[in-house]
Amino acid sequence: MWMYDKKLEYPILIKNPNPALAKLIVTQYGGPDGELGAAVRYLSQRFSMLTPQARATLNDIGTEELGHLEMVGTIVRQLIEGLSDREIEEGGFAPYYVDHGLAVYPMSAGGVPFSAATLQSLGDPITDLTENMAAEQKARSTYEYLIRMTDDPDVIGPLKFLREREIVHFQRFGECLGIVQDYLDQKRVFAPQTACES
Repeated sequence: MWMYDKKLEYPILIKNPNPALAKLIVTQYGGPDGELGAAVRYLSQRFSMLTPQARATLNDIGTEELGHLEMVGTIVRQLIEGLSDREIEEGGFAPYYVDHGLAVYPMSAGGVPFSAATLQSLGDPITDLTENMAAEQKARSTYEYLIRMTDDPDVIGPLKFLREREIVHFQRFGECLGIVQDYLDQKRVFAPQTACES
């Protein structure tokens, strides 16, 4: 069960519209390494984790990724809110606008719609946690690329916050991987059955 606190993890107040930048940032909403995919992946993988710590971590991080999805959607929306037809055209936003108007739509910067086909949930805890560590590093890289694409401090602040959270998630998944590996390395001793128990 979730409780929704109706505020963003980091304040977002963008003053200057920028449709070209919105077209890039939308990739962290629904692109291959974006927040929507991360949330669905982690909240799905938690069901097959072996230890309570790993299940709790996947639940916590998956939930936080939903908050990050809200933040990225807010950034995109504020960058495109109130655009004129001329700004849409000049900002290279017309193809997006024709398909989605000024709505926030889950897709990559290249225009590929979100697909669950990009997600992995294999049921092997070592594989899934290793995949998650790689996913967090890919998301960190994407945020760094996006930061390089703008000089707007109203956009850079939240992007830096999101990048830092990817680093923390990477570390937490690494800790979980160690816990799961220790669990799998433990010797299991089973008491033999006696004739009366058979």
